[in-house]
Amino acid sequence: MEFIAECKLMGDGYAGGFSCGMSMAGSQTTENLVKIKTSEEKNKKVTLWKDERGYEVRVFEEKENQVARVYTEFKNNSEKEVVMEMLASFALKGIKADKIHRLQSFWSAEGRLRTETIEELHLEKSWNGCARRIEKFGNVGSMPVRKYFPFLALEDCETEEFTGILMGHASSWQIEISCKEVQELDVMGGIADRDFGQWMKRVLPGESFTTPDALIARGNSLADVCDKLIKAQRLNISPVDADMGIMFNEYCTSWGNPTIDSIKKLSDRLVGQGVKYLVIDSGWYGLPNDWACSVGNWEINKDRFPNGLKEAADYIRSRGMIPGLWFEMEVAGPHSRYFHETEHLLSKDGYPLTVSGRRFLDMEDPWVIEQLTRDVIGTLKECGFGYLKIDYNDTIGMGCDGADSLGDALYRKVKATQQFIRKIKEEIPDIVIENCSSGGHRLVYSMMELVSQASFSDAHETLAIPVIAANMHRVIQPAQSQIWAVLRAKDDADRLTYSLTSTFLGRMCLSGDIYDLTAQQLSLVEEAISFYRKAAEVIRSGKTTRIECSTESYNHPEGQQLVIREYEGKRLIIFHRFRNSAELPDHILRDSRIIAEFGRADKDFTAAAYLVENGRTS
Repeated sequence: MEFIAECKLMGDGYAGGFSCGMSMAGSQTTENLVKIKTSEEKNKKVTLWKDERGYEVRVFEEKENQVARVYTEFKNNSEKEVVMEMLASFALKGIKADKIHRLQSFWSAEGRLRTETIEELHLEKSWNGCARRIEKFGNVGSMPVRKYFPFLALEDCETEEFTGILMGHASSWQIEISCKEVQELDVMGGIADRDFGQWMKRVLPGESFTTPDALIARGNSLADVCDKLIKAQRLNISPVDADMGIMFNEYCTSWGNPTIDSIKKLSDRLVGQGVKYLVIDSGWYGLPNDWACSVGNWEINKDRFPNGLKEAADYIRSRGMIPGLWFEMEVAGPHSRYFHETEHLLSKDGYPLTVSGRRFLDMEDPWVIEQLTRDVIGTLKECGFGYLKIDYNDTIGMGCDGADSLGDALYRKVKATQQFIRKIKEEIPDIVIENCSSGGHRLVYSMMELVSQASFSDAHETLAIPVIAANMHRVIQPAQSQIWAVLRAKDDADRLTYSLTSTFLGRMCLSGDIYDLTAQQLSLVEEAISFYRKAAEVIRSGKTTRIECSTESYNHPEGQQLVIREYEGKRLIIFHRFRNSAELPDHILRDSRIIAEFGRADKDFTAAAYLVENGRTS
């Protein structure tokens, strides 16, 4: 495996092998680059390539434990402006692999593992090596986890070696796998190029451009490389959130219709239940029954909160919890006062960029930042909220006006959003921030490194919750993955247990009919909270060593799922049964001492969890 440089400049020729329009790899730009030197200091390696026209490309490899953080810089030392059409964050040559693992993703169905052989992908080299065989995939838009996660693992079944790749930027991206003369694979990825993502970038004489980074790891199993990639993410979790505290979000209680009375009722019901955060979700602002169209109208709905939000936040704190508040700060709904402020909104081809009736604020505009500083940061500060849920419910698409290309503008606007999140953290240092994007559409590490938690999915009341929650173990830390258990008064003990057991796959978040539950149902919730607390250290610090899921369907799951996470001699075993399921194999618990257990997986659609350590079962 060898890192190389891959770049394409406007005006330079494309590679052959029938690849033009499918790939920009191997272009005249790349062919003109001459490797000059590789320098190493401490944990960083820098390889320099030069072009006789005055261009330099540097590939940086930063070693962090067993992971390489790789990025590329292009510098224009010529006397003329150039336009880049592609610059890969990383490019690898000579990977021997016969299986490819990817993670597919759609709304409420995030992270499905898709494994294919080289033959199934039609990536066998041509008979004489003259044609390039290519598999290119990615995402276009401001929801980077859509269709696929920016993830790839390549498996060599002969040597049992895996190469894992995870990219983190939050706008359009691509990954490309190909071969030509030999069967060994070339892999590259980064910002989606001109062909795939409408990206071009001007670089003036003396200027440079640096790509976002990518994480690359080697290991002996899929679980091994995923664990390394996850633990290489540079998390910056609020110290307030270091104890794996439990959330209650009232969205599935009020369905976007919170009031001061409902918040007080919830607060009273949750006293002493072990909940740390009570989050007021959408609907506290704007017009009645209009939360989706009133976004951007961050004026408190006086019918619902006649004395303002501070009364609600103060009441939550008086009951021993940290108050949280929901914002979708980057958009303007049709009933927002910002909807017609078109000079401060994103445009495309000169027209306001409108998606499903909503428009997008220009996060590079100082006026917008001034308004959001007042509306978002000001509200949080003045009312005393300690938790912020940031939602984002549609995508910009291929890009917008205002930069060198549609794709370049998209990249810049998303980076500006991330800069505003940093501003929030600077002004409210201990705030706990949740990353939500209609569930999991922004679960990339450049976002996760800015926040404490993330909403893993919107599949809150589906039977697929444990499947999706387990999928997340391959791409984000379970300590950041907020798993909802929506509690319904109509649910029997088996259904409640099924939902609550799913939360042990990440951070426990409750919602639903908490004040309508019977004493018996509440007792079950309390039992789950007790188990969660005992398992919290394994959830936070452990390594997921096993994810076995037999279902093909998410809507009608069949079979069963087993997840095992290990830490310092302890194992957290989480088992869900679906339709036509089998029992937990005896050997899973054999020769183990059970420290704690929850639930009973004795028939279809039941679940159980065990915290065990080596030794005979007591």
